Amino acid sequence: MAVFDTPQEAFGILRPVCVQLTKVQTTENVERLQAQLQTVSDSALQELQEYVLFPLRFTLKTPGPKRESLVQSVVQCITSILSTTCVKKQDLLQELFSELCLCLSSPSGLQPPAPLSEELKLTVIQALHVLMHSAYGDIILTLYQPSTLPHLGFAVSLLLALAEQEKAKQIKLAALKCLQVLILQCDCQEHHRLLDTVETRQCGNLFASFLPGISIALSRVITGDIKQGHMVTVSAIRLFYQTVCLVMADEQLATITQDEEKPSVEQSRRSELVVHRGPDWVKGTADKLSLLIHKIVEFASLHPHWKVRMELVELVHLLMLKCSQSLVESVGHLLKAVVGLVNDENNEVQSKCHEILRSIAELRTVAENRALADVLSENLHSLATALPRLMNSQDDQGKFSTLSLLLGSLKLLGPKVNIVLNSAAHLQRLSKALMQVLELDVADVKIVEERRWGPEDSLGEPLGSLQHGKGQKKYFRFFIDERIFLLIQQVCRVLGYYGNLYLLVDHFMGLYNESVVYRKQAAMVLNELITGAAGLGVDVLHERETAVSMEDLKGTITSILEEFTDQANWYLTTSIDAEGTSDELTVKHSRVRAIPRGAHSSSLISSSSPSSDPSPTIRSMNSNIWQICIQLEGVGCFAYVLGKEFRLLLASVLYPVLEKAGDSTLLISQTATGTMVDVCHACGYDSVQNLINANSDYLVNGISLNLRRVAHQPHASRVLEAMLRHSDASLLPLVEDVIRDVLAALDQFYDDRASSFLGVLSTLVAALGI
Repeated sequence: MAVFDTPQEAFGILRPVCVQLTKVQTTENVERLQAQLQTVSDSALQELQEYVLFPLRFTLKTPGPKRESLVQSVVQCITSILSTTCVKKQDLLQELFSELCLCLSSPSGLQPPAPLSEELKLTVIQALHVLMHSAYGDIILTLYQPSTLPHLGFAVSLLLALAEQEKAKQIKLAALKCLQVLILQCDCQEHHRLLDTVETRQCGNLFASFLPGISIALSRVITGDIKQGHMVTVSAIRLFYQTVCLVMADEQLATITQDEEKPSVEQSRRSELVVHRGPDWVKGTADKLSLLIHKIVEFASLHPHWKVRMELVELVHLLMLKCSQSLVESVGHLLKAVVGLVNDENNEVQSKCHEILRSIAELRTVAENRALADVLSENLHSLATALPRLMNSQDDQGKFSTLSLLLGSLKLLGPKVNIVLNSAAHLQRLSKALMQVLELDVADVKIVEERRWGPEDSLGEPLGSLQHGKGQKKYFRFFIDERIFLLIQQVCRVLGYYGNLYLLVDHFMGLYNESVVYRKQAAMVLNELITGAAGLGVDVLHERETAVSMEDLKGTITSILEEFTDQANWYLTTSIDAEGTSDELTVKHSRVRAIPRGAHSSSLISSSSPSSDPSPTIRSMNSNIWQICIQLEGVGCFAYVLGKEFRLLLASVLYPVLEKAGDSTLLISQTATGTMVDVCHACGYDSVQNLINANSDYLVNGISLNLRRVAHQPHASRVLEAMLRHSDASLLPLVEDVIRDVLAALDQFYDDRASSFLGVLSTLVAALGI
């Protein structure tokens, strides 16, 4: 096909078809013109642009009804011309803009857009898009004058109506993309034009008139039917924050003077339509936007598609960056969105949230901004108040979102978290919510049934393969998702890191002693608080002002261990076999030791005598087993926190841990063995064997003393058995006298202690290699 490069040659070819189309407006004549345009070079067509556009524009302006196929053909031809040429005259740009918009409008003008075919609507939207891109240089800015405000507003209302009302996803997307171009925020790098300060303020003034309509319509699109597709929602969110940033940017509003706020006498009626962005207007608009932002955050935070959640994070980022002063009422909603998504299942969303939170922390946006700190504190107060109810009523996903929000708020507040913790009422609500959600499921009969029958079953797996710091898997009553427990761990650690450790430990020890209903949960929280206070395994945004000293940690840990290993909390009924029950029930207790029979009973069961709990239930024994395991895990946590300083506490801790390593209940025995591994790692011992041998002197003394008062200390044989199982022949000379004591005790208590003493002798025989 020949290409005509000169305007003269091109004119000769195009003139006949242009004249014919002017005389007779048919689809066929438009198609002939379209065909001839393919033979003309771009440079020649640029010279003849207005001439070629004339018959097409004349066709659109001819009075009377027109067939849709003709209008569509004409608009497609205009689009083709504009895609290869530039519009260099402001009159032509404005006229084409109006003529294309009229193609979409209803004849009555009362109900835009007109009921046209989807194909025609899409064609006209695409033509508007191309027209905006074809504007040459600064000519585009002629559309953004007070005199053109009615035309601009008409286009905005048409495109918003299409984005909101159309069913076709393609039309919705095209309308939103066209609106994005219209507010000069196009994604195309080659067409994106950076505005200077004056131009930005001029466009901001114009679009301030449309901000209410745009924001309300877009919020409806964003929160519309999920079937519209995630890309529509993403585009609507992007357009929302781009428009808000254009009009409400702090930097831009700061440049508006009092003179600019007052309309001049010379202003025409049209220029009076321009909004004057004074303080009163900004405040009123910000209040209305706050409601819409809240609505958008609530919806998009839970959207199933990660790209929608990612775009919400971008919204937060830009509004916090550019509009944090003008939209101070919305800051709570914005921060709620980003902290709620910081633990999102998608890695990209997670990463972006962390990036934003760190930038907020590094800029000390919250720490140095009293208004933002107050907003966050108020949010945390509200959340603490609602937390018990939410933990009781939400499903796993709801709990995950709520706890993510709690964790993010704590991280953002950082050292200021004590503002909330110092309120007794809010600390009480927060702690009771944790007690509620951490309630264990203790109905599994297998926990009680699984026993350790002999030395070969004591570890469950080789000692060398036991993992440091790996606790027993727990099953919770009110959630299944394991991520929720990891969130709660982080919440407790962040509280321990920033909070007043003495206040928190005192409060949760109070709950531990208040009721057996809370005892397991309180012990779990205490373990995590201490870990966080030491700065271990905790993810934070701010460094704390003062770290907890090693001496303070040691003192706090010592007091907690005294409670954990107290007879009332350490020797609990865990089985109903004759000797086991006798062992547990003969220990003199001063406080409660068994969970109530009812799952939620608040009454306490005294165990000062065997008759107080003559027939323990499966539930109560399971509860007791878990309490012992959690306390054993606490010993491992505390060893991890103190490191080699923990050696100073071994004299009081190692004996009771070895007792539990020799327990007949498999779960307890395995947990105790894991705790010994943790202690080895922390204290610098190569193995459990070295740990036992290095501390055998006071272990042997303890066993010897307790064998002489078996009626009150019935578990000495367990300690000896555990020592023999986890050590080697080098230990035998040290325990020779104790073995004699065992044989003597066996003679004395043959009737009711035979099995435990025979177990020790069996382990001894195995150690001797017989």
